Amino acid sequence: MITLNDILSREEGQTFDCKSIQVDPKALAVSIVAFANADGGLIAIGISDKNRRVEGVDQCLDKLNDLLRVPFDFCNPSVPVSCRYLSCTDQNGNSNRVLLMDIPASMFLHTNQADEAFMRVGDKSRKLTFDERVQLMYDKGERFYEDTAVYGAAINDIDMKAVAEYADLVGYGKTPLEYLRENNNFLTTNKNGEEEVSVACVLLFGKNPQKFFPRARTRFIRYEGVDERVGAEMNVIKDVTFEGTILSQIRKTIEFIESQVREHTFLGQAGLFVTRRDYPKFVVQEMTVNACCHRAYNIKGTEIQIKMFDNRLVFESPGRLPGQVKPANIRTTHFSRNPKIAAFLKAYHFVKEFGEGVDRICRELLANGAAEPKYHTDDFILKVSVPKVIELGGDVTDNVVEKVAGNVVEKVVEKVTEKSKAKLAEKHQKMLGKLLEKAKSNGDKLSNTRITILGAMIENPYITIHELTKILGIKDVSVWRNIEAMRGNYLRRIGSDKGGFWEIIWK
Repeated sequence: MITLNDILSREEGQTFDCKSIQVDPKALAVSIVAFANADGGLIAIGISDKNRRVEGVDQCLDKLNDLLRVPFDFCNPSVPVSCRYLSCTDQNGNSNRVLLMDIPASMFLHTNQADEAFMRVGDKSRKLTFDERVQLMYDKGERFYEDTAVYGAAINDIDMKAVAEYADLVGYGKTPLEYLRENNNFLTTNKNGEEEVSVACVLLFGKNPQKFFPRARTRFIRYEGVDERVGAEMNVIKDVTFEGTILSQIRKTIEFIESQVREHTFLGQAGLFVTRRDYPKFVVQEMTVNACCHRAYNIKGTEIQIKMFDNRLVFESPGRLPGQVKPANIRTTHFSRNPKIAAFLKAYHFVKEFGEGVDRICRELLANGAAEPKYHTDDFILKVSVPKVIELGGDVTDNVVEKVAGNVVEKVVEKVTEKSKAKLAEKHQKMLGKLLEKAKSNGDKLSNTRITILGAMIENPYITIHELTKILGIKDVSVWRNIEAMRGNYLRRIGSDKGGFWEIIWK
């Protein structure tokens, strides 16, 4: 429950503002619009924003009523503000109230009566330029840049073989040209009777999309070390750029990144070799797809950049997080800046299920002992940092087979040191102990077979049924029976039987 002391001690900023009861309704509308267009926020009315004197609102009821109507009468469209009152003692020692206005982050672009749009930036409400206003509409999904006609593009710029392949994939029986004219507004006719080609059409089916969008490409840069250095200290090892359609870029980019990802194989406690990758395959694929699928293609000054450091992969894509998506809710909130491009990639099985990708990325990283990705926006570029998987055994990496692009680059060490084995065993035993405590609190008595299965999955989330039968010395059907008995309570399967992994349920 918020208190008056909380309000008085809180600094004005991105999501908080104070206003005097004497504030002009037009000025209040600017703040409400700015909060709604940004991250939402709280406005405390009845507290001077200059000296934080507690004025209250009860002595100016007519003025208060005018301010309560501002979200409806001075904002277009109206903003669904929630109002509540906070009891207080004002500067004159009288009982009074402060009005609190809760402004939600909106899915729409809001303006004031003068048709001006504002955005909350720090502790200021900044007026948006025309271009910024259009960009915000794209970000919120009120408009889709992928539907915009491409100046100078014609039907001859489209690869009809690519269209025919996709039409066949989705079960469309007519000609490729008819598909473009009848679906997704890929081809439209303007008021002058001229046929226009959409941005999505060029990016997905263009013979040379870079003719119209020179920076609609993907660039991979590998650095030596953990930071970017320039000049005489430049530490770039590889710098490769991929062009073509979005589908072609994704395929070539994923293939190349896979050639750069190291695999580490070590002898596990169950007596089988366990393989860890610096970055799980699904994570590499999904992050690449997200960058190409959700970038803001109207931002034409830069390309997607994927940077590999010794300790992380960084995906930099033009455009902020779109719609209502924020770092705090990105695992559960889905919004597509380019829905037609997303639907196209889903048909090619690069998008598995709308909205599930980021959640699975986090799960795979956590299952492999890595932290979740970190999201932040640097000006107009969204940067996502994916941490490298750290070996659960610590110095076990001194006793491994390392592979890059399928080639063994370090000699196999046949014997794992006792120190490494002990360190690995200690980590796994602690994790397994948490599950046994959970079972005890639930009143369950796990058999030795089930404890062994859980231990093996902790050690290697990608372990197969065949590998479990070797460890346990029992038939496949028995392994499945024990897994099914624990499924939903102690473990779950994430992804397909072939490409997925086992996730332990700790709580």
